[in-house]
Amino acid sequence: MELESAKKLVQELREKIEYYSKLYYEQDDPAISDYEFDRLMHRLIDLEEEYPQLLTPDSPTHRVGGKASNSFAPVEHVVQMGSLQDVFSAEEVIDFDRRVRETIPNPVYVVEPKIDGLSVSLEYRDGILVRGSTRGDGFVGEDVTQNIRTISSVPLRLNKPIPFVEVRGEVYMPAASFEKVVAQQELKEEKPFKNPRNAAAGSLRQKNPKITAQRGLDIFVFNLQQIEGVEVNGHKESLDLLKELGFQVSPSYPQADSIEKAIAEIERIGQNRGEYSFDIDGAVVKVDSLAQREQLGATAKFPKWAVAFKYPPEEKITTLLDVEVQVGRTGALTPTAIFEPIQLAGTTVSRAVLHNQDFIDEKQIAVGDKIIVRKAGDIIPEVVAVAEHCGQAVYQLPEYCPSCHTKVVREEGVAAIYCPNMQCPAQLMRNLIHFASRNAMDIDGMGPAVLEGLVHAGWVKSAADLYELTQEQVASLERMGKKSAENLMNALEKSKENDLSKVVFALGIPNVGEKTAAQLAEHFGNMEKLSVATEQQLVEMEGFGEIVAQGIVRFFAQESNQQEIERLRKVGINMESKKEKAGDIFAGKTFVLTGTLPTLKRNDAKELIESLGGKVSSSVSKKTSYVVAGEEAGSKLDKANELGIAVLSEAELLEMARG
Repeated sequence: MELESAKKLVQELREKIEYYSKLYYEQDDPAISDYEFDRLMHRLIDLEEEYPQLLTPDSPTHRVGGKASNSFAPVEHVVQMGSLQDVFSAEEVIDFDRRVRETIPNPVYVVEPKIDGLSVSLEYRDGILVRGSTRGDGFVGEDVTQNIRTISSVPLRLNKPIPFVEVRGEVYMPAASFEKVVAQQELKEEKPFKNPRNAAAGSLRQKNPKITAQRGLDIFVFNLQQIEGVEVNGHKESLDLLKELGFQVSPSYPQADSIEKAIAEIERIGQNRGEYSFDIDGAVVKVDSLAQREQLGATAKFPKWAVAFKYPPEEKITTLLDVEVQVGRTGALTPTAIFEPIQLAGTTVSRAVLHNQDFIDEKQIAVGDKIIVRKAGDIIPEVVAVAEHCGQAVYQLPEYCPSCHTKVVREEGVAAIYCPNMQCPAQLMRNLIHFASRNAMDIDGMGPAVLEGLVHAGWVKSAADLYELTQEQVASLERMGKKSAENLMNALEKSKENDLSKVVFALGIPNVGEKTAAQLAEHFGNMEKLSVATEQQLVEMEGFGEIVAQGIVRFFAQESNQQEIERLRKVGINMESKKEKAGDIFAGKTFVLTGTLPTLKRNDAKELIESLGGKVSSSVSKKTSYVVAGEEAGSKLDKANELGIAVLSEAELLEMARG
């Protein structure tokens, strides 16, 4: 490869790796599999070694992990929490052994599963847990002690009062916990976690430890970082000691006195990876002797005494038997592939989401085809491609809703096909959860369990039915006493006084979020005017495009939706906007809020700015006029300073508001 071509490829790889790293480490929202990411990094490392003149100080290959979040106090790691060099073949493992033997004549290895979770440090003084922290970038992590304490397998007190010990472990989410959490997220129409690693990271970094406690996290300890008062000579010996102290250590860590035995253990772990109750993405081979590790040392990036073997995603061919169509809260029709059961990553799978018609068309999927299926992140089944076409026509989603038989619609430029009927039985439970949620009608106490009981009893078939319930009916529900029923009835009554913006958002109009609902309520003033608004009137509003406008017009044109709105009006729901514009001092100005303000809640500050004609954005850009910063202001404040944008305190904001 010519130098110029290599230079171009290196730049492309760095941009991709930085982008995917940010999603993975800082937003807990991976866009590609770990295997694909590791391949990109591996290719970049090879190129930089081949063309050392292309290696720059800002290359992602210098990094071990992502930056620490500013949501928690920083923790400097005395012992660096590094990462291992990845290998993808037996030949590369043999190469590793050859390099080790150049320094160490007869190495003994320890081989263990590589658990796919979030790496943490646990510190104990006199046998008591004093701190838990994340890896961060390997040098500085985050203090998550309170959340770590909620994990039942983390010992709060060791079996022996050792003066000081620091261990490294992997916090993970077992498959059963992951499936439970995702099911709850889908029911609430929340964005579900993509894989168990993503779920573990998101759960451990919750600001509220109670949420972490509900997520069913677990941990395996796999390394001794520091210890005082006890002499340890080998890795296996250290894991045996940690087990005695009360830690849940790596599920298996046999020794191997030859690289052939180590490779055999890698293969055994790979063949049995589906039998674990947790996700693994590889196997780790480590030199056992700690003294020999000292001799081997490390490169600038990795220790020379260990490698991580990464398994490729497992793929299998099966026959597509049918396509099942489900209807979500927003009315979107989601096709699911039903295929002959296959074993993937140790579990039997027979279903995979096909997303939408565009996805089906792109892959030319027809019922009867032989399809290739794999588990994304080794947990979520997905259709990769068609292996063999059966000759039938490509599957088409139905023209009518499979639940209520209303004609479905597809807006131009939107992938989803949806049912516009808000009273569609298939959408009922999700619609009700959304309707009662905090940002919508804010009916305190009207959670999923209560709603499920009301629907099951046959008392609620639409949102308007909630306001015709009696206290006796509510009190008769499981775990609902007289006082709870009274509180819920009061909450229902209180919700009738909500502003029109909350009612509009609660209706679940396609593409109408909280902000859009507030704009509509303020612009039209009441539900009557909004319900007869034309597409032209809507697109003339700032920020409204044709797709959003068409969806709103179509929603109100649906007779069943008009009937439901009329019922809500009759039970006493406010259909008027209460918002009065205080002035236009902030007209043309865009604000960004960050951190905790001394007296104002985030929503209060937002409402104040908007009432004075300003806009509130979620991200800082060159178009931002002011950043309002409170305590623990993070990256948004940094970016404001970087761009030279004016930063205000709460007091300065209030002073500006007074004119």
